[in-house]
Amino acid sequence: MTAAGTSGRLLTLLSLLQSRAERAGPDLTARLGVSARTLRRDIERLRGLGYPVESVPGPAGGYRLRAGAAMPPLLLDDEEAVAIAVGLLTAARSGVTGVGDAAVRALVKLEQVLPAPLRAQVEALGSIATSVAPGGGPTVAPAVLMALAGACRERVPVRFDYTAREGEASRREVEPHALVNHHNRWYLLAWDRRRSDWRTFRLDRMGAPWVGGERFEARPLPGGDAAAHVAGSIRGSGFRHQATVLVHAPRHHVEGRPWAWGRVESVDAATCRLHTGDDDLDWLLLRLLMIGHPITVEGPPALATALAALADRLGGAAAGSAPGA
Repeated sequence: MTAAGTSGRLLTLLSLLQSRAERAGPDLTARLGVSARTLRRDIERLRGLGYPVESVPGPAGGYRLRAGAAMPPLLLDDEEAVAIAVGLLTAARSGVTGVGDAAVRALVKLEQVLPAPLRAQVEALGSIATSVAPGGGPTVAPAVLMALAGACRERVPVRFDYTAREGEASRREVEPHALVNHHNRWYLLAWDRRRSDWRTFRLDRMGAPWVGGERFEARPLPGGDAAAHVAGSIRGSGFRHQATVLVHAPRHHVEGRPWAWGRVESVDAATCRLHTGDDDLDWLLLRLLMIGHPITVEGPPALATALAALADRLGGAAAGSAPGA
């Protein structure tokens, strides 16, 4: 047996030990195609390398890996690697606080060690797994997320074409700072070199990014909180439909609720005003209704019209329902 053959067998043995809490000796010898004596030698080699392999007493005897700081790197087969990558892609589109950003960071690390064929599978499956965004938000190509996350980590500039909300197209060159998932949309917070200022870019309005060039020195972000900076920069702007509504509830009953995106200001002890917006008028209306308090629409007129039409439809549905149905 060559050194290369022995090393390959040791890696296979590690993978087998990681896939189950305990492995019987005869099972390991059969899977590896070796004798019990060779298996014992391989176990001693792993222990000599610092891996915590314990013997399990029993009629046939067996082995297990002890959990702890000395655990070896995780070994995955092709199907397991693809399954984890697609799971991370799905998590990246979730609305759970903190999960999206962490999933993208983990995905970037995994993507760097995937062979090219597996990387292609991940991209193909990922496009399916993320084809429907929670809450009706726009989708973003996984490759764009991974490229920008890598640029943020490595501090290399990014160039891309960008279409603003009003439809104005421009070419941007930026120093990427952070990716932020805010209310089912992905944003890039970056220093715009041509405008000499911090800017927030929606990824679904961005063309395919080109990453490369000399590394830049990280700039201090005012306030230091990327998520808060992005939320502040898009509050009351960045959406096709802007809305102002009176909510007939105290401010502290509205501010911070999942559907009350935007800026909330007190009117009196029992009323507050919400400034919000969205690209989808129907989704904006639904969000306002899900706040759970009576509202009065101050603008825009299209939202008031949509609300009146919905009230008529609901009234008709209630009138046409049989009592007790």
